[in-house]
Amino acid sequence: MGIILFDGVCNLCNNSVRFIIQRDPMREFKFASLQSEAGRRFSEQYDIPDSVDSLVLIKDGKGYLESTAALRIASRLKWPWKMCRVFLMIPKPLRDLLYRWIAANRYKWFGRNDSCMIPSKENKDRFL
Repeated sequence: MGIILFDGVCNLCNNSVRFIIQRDPMREFKFASLQSEAGRRFSEQYDIPDSVDSLVLIKDGKGYLESTAALRIASRLKWPWKMCRVFLMIPKPLRDLLYRWIAANRYKWFGRNDSCMIPSKENKDRFL
């Protein structure tokens, strides 16, 4: 099982969580916003830098950041998203350059909420 930490006030991040839930029939992932108590606890436990404010994957005792987190998550989803694993062959600095550009503009392009998303009843158990 993996734990995904996400920016709970970011519309892109919230929509990404919904996207993942819909394509994760084996329920491999649990979620916590970075702003939540659980998110802060996991960030501290896995030495996630305070500057990280978008997406983190915690799996197999390790924290993955930026494009590596996104691609590792996608590789565990239903077909065709599993194919995203091939992009891990692109050098990390290049992948992260694109990731950081999107992350830096996510509020401008997708907006933000004043509070974290509320999970549905059927998915409440997936949120920490």
